[in-house]
This record gives sequence, structure tokens and C-alpha cells, in this order.
Amino acid sequence: MGESLGRRIAGHRAKLGLTQQELADRLAISRVAVSHLESGLSDPGERTVTLLAGLFKLEPHELVAGTTYPVGKADRLPVVATRYTEVEMQLALLDADLVWLDHLTAGEAERLLTQWRARLGFLADEAHDPREAAAVAEAQRRVGEWLADQRHR
Repeated sequence: MGESLGRRIAGHRAKLGLTQQELADRLAISRVAVSHLESGLSDPGERTVTLLAGLFKLEPHELVAGTTYPVGKADRLPVVATRYTEVEMQLALLDADLVWLDHLTAGEAERLLTQWRARLGFLADEAHDPREAAAVAEAQRRVGEWLADQRHR
């Protein structure tokens, strides 16, 4: 018999540092439902497995492989799940752009950072998750510091 899917879910949740309530909010289910999933009192539906897999940066079949998840349900899972939110993707793109900052002229660097400041402002308005909002705020601070540094060069 395989590992309990609930135990696997609880382990991934803990690695992300999420509470049951935070995970429930991301899945649009109740905290009690998360508790029931983690304790094995209920099996998640295909939608929930897909959302969990994306949140844990896995494909749905990876999440359930080797667990007690019913084979019939596993056969109905999609092949892929969205693994990154828009905020995560944009912050990764920002980090990639910042690597090249020293290779740009002062004017090019300032234009790039000004564009990022505007994009981050939009992301800040759209970030509903507190962790993502904090990450955007930190990125805004960093871009502001780099812009100030560019203007003083």
C-alpha cells in the first residue's frame, strides 16, 4: 500500500510554510476540508488535486503517484497543471532583467527600471495573496533603490 495522499499534502504544505487556513484559501475550500484531506478522512477531487499540484510545483500525477489516491480518479487527472502565478512569473522576469543591469547604459537601465516600477505597481494592485503582496512590495523597494542609485551615478 502506498503513502497516504493526505500525509503527502501535509508535508508539501509544511514545506511552503502555509497553515491549513492559508492552503484552504488558495484552494477555495474550508480549513476543515483541508484537515479532512490531510488526515485521510476524505480524498480530494480532481480539481483539488490539480490545484494542489500546481501550488506544490508538481504535475497532478506526480502528486498522487505512489499514494493511496484511487486509480479511477487518478486516470481522470489532467496531464499538466499551472505551476506559477502571474506574480511569481513577473518577479522571476524582474530578477532575470536585474542580472543584466550592469551591462546596460545608465539611460537604458533607468528606462528598464522605470518600466518595472510601473509593472510592479500594477502587480501590487492585483496581488491578493499576502505573501505575494509582500514579495511585490520587496521588489518595489529594490527597484526604487536601484533607480535612486542609477540617478546618482
